[in-house]
Amino acid sequence: MLVKYWMKRDVTTVDEADSLQKAIMVMRETGQPLLPVLKEGNLVGVITDRDLKRASASDATALEIHELAYLIAKITVGDVMTRSVITVPADYTLEEAAAQLLINNISGVPVVDEEGKIVGIISQREMFLALLSLTGFGKQGIQLAVEVEDLPGSIKEVTDLVRSRGGRLVSLLTSYERARSGHRRMYIRAWAIDRTTIQKMLDDIRAKATLLYFVDHRDHKREEFLQSGK
Repeated sequence: MLVKYWMKRDVTTVDEADSLQKAIMVMRETGQPLLPVLKEGNLVGVITDRDLKRASASDATALEIHELAYLIAKITVGDVMTRSVITVPADYTLEEAAAQLLINNISGVPVVDEEGKIVGIISQREMFLALLSLTGFGKQGIQLAVEVEDLPGSIKEVTDLVRSRGGRLVSLLTSYERARSGHRRMYIRAWAIDRTTIQKMLDDIRAKATLLYFVDHRDHKREEFLQSGK
């Protein structure tokens, strides 16, 4: 999943010479987690909610309200913006972009083209939307997690059991994280399953793999098994 397919393309920017007051209003109106800052059309910085709070939490907070409002109107974006701009290219994967957010402890980054021009922003919000899409959460249905031996065909054995109950696979994710040596964990979301056969399906899955948890979103049923703590 590439950044260019998930980034916010309609990006609002501010100019380095704009007032802090304007930046506050723009961020409030757009809901963007960060505002790219331009000077003569070039990206020179970003301003975030953190920058705004830092600027507002200066000694100016001891002033009376009308004096504080006057001071904020005089402070420019260039006075408080972050100048070391972290950007990502549009052809980055979401994982690469997420790593940048995590490493640098930031909520989002501008996305730039080969010439360094802004083509969008990617933030935690877009990451969450991508996660929900990737896992098929909007389809509701059921989700189950199992731990299988890391052998050819072990995944198919489990998915075949889901399909045998009429289930349509919405998403299938696997990971070695937290799995026992020689095993991998598998997370399946499916829908259109005949609810009257679910218990038999789970019993059949237990014969092939270690069942970790089961969630039925339609009936708000959740069941976690002792093995999930391993």
